[in-house]
Amino acid sequence: MARILLLHSQYGLRPAVHEAAERLRAAGHEVRVPDLYDGRVVGTPEDAIAIKEELGRDELLKRAVATAAPLSGQGVVYAGFSLGGALAQNLALADENARGLLLMHGTSDLPEGAYLDDLPVQLHVADPDTYEPVDWQNAWYLLMRRAGADVEVFRYPGVGHLFTDPGLPDHDRESAERAWSAALAFLADL
Repeated sequence: MARILLLHSQYGLRPAVHEAAERLRAAGHEVRVPDLYDGRVVGTPEDAIAIKEELGRDELLKRAVATAAPLSGQGVVYAGFSLGGALAQNLALADENARGLLLMHGTSDLPEGAYLDDLPVQLHVADPDTYEPVDWQNAWYLLMRRAGADVEVFRYPGVGHLFTDPGLPDHDRESAERAWSAALAFLADL
């Protein structure tokens, strides 16, 4: 069983995030799903960008840190969708007791000198992905490996950015099931 902190995308705490949490719980994991947007949920990329910019990166990170702080030191697996993945990566980098990092559709910059001491990391990403271009993904992968992470990347050709969310036009059922199958196996190995 893993203790998982699951962070939502820039669309907010959508039903798909709750469904993902239930899928993880059904596999025996303890899952916490914070609402970083205080109940606001949006349905278009334009609205998602607007709310993300309104709150700002620093405020979102502050909210994510406040949620993670009570769990830090308990061997948490940080996970997230898109923006939530970027935030989860930042949290995992700051928690020396992190057990793993599960990234669905999103990554973040890696600070110079980061050290991840064999942290298991799994990334699921569209190929191509407008938010995570191939050059970015390749550079990210190399930096994560150089920092000591044990990284696994799964690319899904021809799907949209948030292909695991059945409530969005990006959804691709077959790719989503493949992603969840690999993610559950990753978590079981932790």
